[in-house]
Amino acid sequence: MPALAPSWDTLYALAVAQAGHFTTVQAAEAGYSSPLLHKYLANGKVVRVRRGIYRLVHFPSSEDEDLVVCWLWSDRKGVFSHETALVRHELSDLLPHELEMTVPASWRQRRLRVPEGLRLHFADLGSIDRSWFGAVPITAPARTVRDCAAAGVSPEFIEQAVEQGLARGLFSVNDVANALPAGAAP
Repeated sequence: MPALAPSWDTLYALAVAQAGHFTTVQAAEAGYSSPLLHKYLANGKVVRVRRGIYRLVHFPSSEDEDLVVCWLWSDRKGVFSHETALVRHELSDLLPHELEMTVPASWRQRRLRVPEGLRLHFADLGSIDRSWFGAVPITAPARTVRDCAAAGVSPEFIEQAVEQGLARGLFSVNDVANALPAGAAP
């Protein structure tokens, strides 16, 4: 079978949807062999961000590139969750010290080299539990609040998130009832 001719338009379209980033696999699917990708590295059209993940040099940077890189590391299977999603949904003024991502439950058995600054949680998420933040998936607001409560996030941040979510119509009291601290009023 003949090799696929490289298509800059295909590679660029993939990268645009991912804040200027792409993976080695995606490059191959766009017709870029490893030697050709190395040529682009050498001439400065792309830079290696981490093993198997690249960035178009002239693509405008964004403040959430770290999310895109971690998502691509997860082979686009991970969903940002817990405190990371809480902040992205603007439900709390919590300042997390690391990114949190939920990956499929079956990954618990894998030996993973997790990027520094990323904490994994393992669960199978349905489409109702997902939403998007720019180029990356994050857990839906109600799921985010429930996850944070189950993970032991401080009750004042949970109450703040519930108040914010209810005020903005992101979920109902029933959606987050089990996340509320005992005695807290919605």
